Amino acid sequence: MRKLIYYVGISLDGYLAAPDGTADFYPVTPDVVEFITTEYPDTLPTHIRAQLGIDAPNRHFAVGIQGRRTYEPALEAGVTSPFTHLRQYVVSRSITESPDPAVELVDGDPLAKVRELKAEASEEPAGDIYLIGGSELAGQLLPEIDELVLKVYPIVAGAGIPLFRTDFSPVAFELTGTRTLEHGTVVLNYRRK
Repeated sequence: MRKLIYYVGISLDGYLAAPDGTADFYPVTPDVVEFITTEYPDTLPTHIRAQLGIDAPNRHFAVGIQGRRTYEPALEAGVTSPFTHLRQYVVSRSITESPDPAVELVDGDPLAKVRELKAEASEEPAGDIYLIGGSELAGQLLPEIDELVLKVYPIVAGAGIPLFRTDFSPVAFELTGTRTLEHGTVVLNYRRK
């Protein structure tokens, strides 16, 4: 069965992005780039993979799901299918028609869609579901998140978009791995208890 994995970068104080949704304040050092390109190349948008000369097979994911706000920057840049190397889903009630045949819109219950995707047989070693973002969608999908992979950057944002937007509902995860990169970013792996 597929797993839903929330792979994301956050600040020390738990923010994904600035209040305006940008994340350009994160220090993207060579060690972070090397980690992403070697360990999680499938999490890079296809046009970024091309710019970096990455032609690697997916290591973890076959499917990507994201919210409308996470998808919008790609649309604004003229990229209608940002992850062509994944089956793509965008959860939105305001986008009424997909701008790209490779992107399927989910206008109903995202939990039901994720449960359907998780139940699919996947014989691929890289068959899991990448929760691309954002905060509100992560909050809605929290009951189905199996693992967290958090890149914790050595920076305090002070305010912004939190890792999850949801009602108070504690969910226990157990730490399964840590990795400290050269310039201070720490990668934390958690699995649902």
